[in-house]
Amino acid sequence: MRPLLLLFFFISSSILIGQNRNSGNNRPDVLVNGKIVEQGSELPLEYATVAFIDREGKVISGGISNEKGEYRIEVPVGMYSIQFEFISYKSETLSNQRISKSTTLPTVSMALDSESLDEVVVRAETTEVQIRLDKKVYNIGKDLTTSGATVSDALDNVPSVTVDVDGTIALRGNENVRILINGRPSAIAGFGSTDALRQLPAEAIERVEVITSPSARYDAEGTAGILNIILRKEKTLGLNGSVQTNFSYPFGSGVTGNINLRTNKFNVFNTTGVRYREVPGNANFRNRYFSENIENPTVVEDRVFDRLQKGFNTNLGVEYFITETSSITASGFLRMGDDEDITTNITDELDRNNALAIRRDRIETETEEDNNFQFSLNYVNDFNPKGHKLTADFQYEVGKETETSFIEESNTFPSLVELPAEDITEIQDETEYLLQADYVLPIGENAQFEAGYRGRFENSVTDYLLEEQLVTGGPFVRNDSISNVFDFTQNVQALYTQYGNKFGNFSFLLGLRMEATRLKGEVTGEDITTNDDFNFEFDKDLIGLFPTVNLVYEITDKENITLGYNRRINRPRFWFLNPFPSRSSEANVFQGNPGLNPAFASAFDLGYLKRWKKLTLTTSVYYQYETDAFERVQEDTGQLTPNGIPIIRTIPINLSTNRRIGFEAAVLYNPARWLRFNGSFNFFNFETEGEFNGIDYGTENQSWFARGSVKLTLPGKIDWQTNTFYRGPRNNAQTESEGILSVSLAISKDIINDNATIAFNVSDLFNSRKRRSFTETDNFVSDSEFQWRERQFNLSFVYRFNQKKQRNGRSRNGNGDFDGEGFEGQP
Repeated sequence: MRPLLLLFFFISSSILIGQNRNSGNNRPDVLVNGKIVEQGSELPLEYATVAFIDREGKVISGGISNEKGEYRIEVPVGMYSIQFEFISYKSETLSNQRISKSTTLPTVSMALDSESLDEVVVRAETTEVQIRLDKKVYNIGKDLTTSGATVSDALDNVPSVTVDVDGTIALRGNENVRILINGRPSAIAGFGSTDALRQLPAEAIERVEVITSPSARYDAEGTAGILNIILRKEKTLGLNGSVQTNFSYPFGSGVTGNINLRTNKFNVFNTTGVRYREVPGNANFRNRYFSENIENPTVVEDRVFDRLQKGFNTNLGVEYFITETSSITASGFLRMGDDEDITTNITDELDRNNALAIRRDRIETETEEDNNFQFSLNYVNDFNPKGHKLTADFQYEVGKETETSFIEESNTFPSLVELPAEDITEIQDETEYLLQADYVLPIGENAQFEAGYRGRFENSVTDYLLEEQLVTGGPFVRNDSISNVFDFTQNVQALYTQYGNKFGNFSFLLGLRMEATRLKGEVTGEDITTNDDFNFEFDKDLIGLFPTVNLVYEITDKENITLGYNRRINRPRFWFLNPFPSRSSEANVFQGNPGLNPAFASAFDLGYLKRWKKLTLTTSVYYQYETDAFERVQEDTGQLTPNGIPIIRTIPINLSTNRRIGFEAAVLYNPARWLRFNGSFNFFNFETEGEFNGIDYGTENQSWFARGSVKLTLPGKIDWQTNTFYRGPRNNAQTESEGILSVSLAISKDIINDNATIAFNVSDLFNSRKRRSFTETDNFVSDSEFQWRERQFNLSFVYRFNQKKQRNGRSRNGNGDFDGEGFEGQP
């Protein structure tokens, strides 16, 4: 029945749009084609503007060139001056052209304008913003502070985005954000977590799309919105590439190379990197328990993290141009990680007089082998230069992660006593298939219809084994109360359709997406307390409709207002559903909740953009209402460890509602060629309501964060950049967190005829990127401080061959203009 519903939805939408297309054609008299290239290299110029100007000086029609430099524009019969413009290039004009029939104009060659070239290079070396109907696009540019850094570090410099000290990524303060790579879910971003983004070099990024009001083309997953990371793929003909090396303290080193070979029929590209990093960190906790039955009610823990991360990643692809308008691309991505972490935990138990009663040392040695492979096929057919397009994608991913933890523990005060050891092994195997097809049909001059399908089929099997000594020095015995195997399947199939049009200064994009979801889990294990085998299963099916509305009104060509609405879903990940507890320490366990249901959210976004000659301002007011929102709560289980310490359980629950309203603003300011500034500010208020086990977890709080970046160009081709970030205090139902300040700076110099760059940067200059929080419940209070990574110094060198230094900004959109590509939901 469900496939029939999906098919009916797809066909009905296609027929309706087809009828509208046939009933509304008012075609101009003739069609004008042509091509625009760069003088000398003969490379096509994408996004060059073409304007047809009549004898009275009025622009009658116009358009932009596509990635092949081609344009196809409908104009009335008449006499025109045809003007060609492109940023940093000299304008060209074909005067007194009589257009009386469909024709192909001569190829226009445009030369670089030396007077404006420096200004364009300046613009490329700061983060740019492009405004489209359903997203904001930030070109990373030459951000000196991310040289030698990771993708996760680079995201922390994108407006609206924050990356917590433990790597958690949030959009407008909301952690439920969907991460895509090149418009699709990918093993490159990791399976269900963002840890993999810490293993990839920031140099692999071309741009980041911040999609707070996603169109129907995108997955409905992620109530906060979507971050779409677009990786670099050189389009220049011939052989070109670059090599980057970096060395850091605490000790680390890495090499990343990319190479590209393009001919008229083939484009072969590869990016390969290796890394070795030592990442020290630290944390401390002070817990006080209220129970009168606890002899030592205060427990103080000091943790030291010594992490060693080693990894290799490579991405190899071949693009074959079947015809001038169609191509097929095959690519493979391999990521391998081999990490070793040693955590030293010193625990002091204080009696009721705050005197030391017991001191315990706990050393946990953890190894992690992480291997992921992804193979993808992509087919593109551009039926014509106006955007009539069909794309099809297939993606296969497989991953295996093996974690082992060996825990040794001993009392060192009042006397030395060796305690039983633990040995934990967790093996996770994951497989995923993705099928996708998208069809785009322009209708007339400004309208566009689009429809598509996406199916994503995931399966993960997690085998968690805990073996422990019952007595010191004794054999290791399996703990069947915690050891388990969890088999989880999530299948999501979707159909969507959307229609966009432009009437004068007003544009709209309306869409509807239907997603059918299946969540299935099977947990097997044995309860040692009853000696009974058991099998826990769940199987949930649901169908959801997700409408999207995106509107744009252009006040002038430099000023516009946007309004967006979309409905989103947050599906629980498999570790949120596994009812077996897993523990980070003997006294702290995390337990999934198989009764957890998906959360749904409705989001509204009102935006404003204004562009002056040297200044661009973007602002937004947003509101989100979420039902069955997830919240992690802590509670005392009433159980004690063998050492008499209460066991605290963390469990995710569905709270009743979550309301969030906020305001954000971003500024890009280039007052001089040698000075660039960009800054952003985000303030939000959120309110949650709900109760669990008779306890009210409702709360209301305001928080904010701000970032700023200043870049100076000094004599001798030297650049200096300083980044500052501050996140204000915040709290949830149980925990209050203090503000966090972080400052990074960098300096670089171009050498070897601008073919190479040497750079030095300091991340977290004042070593202040620490999370300090206070948790209070009816049974205990806890003070904590956590620093995932300490201050880091990095020296890098990059050499480019047959590759121009990046000059982003080859686009009208780089200045914030809106164009017809606003209908595009992904690149």
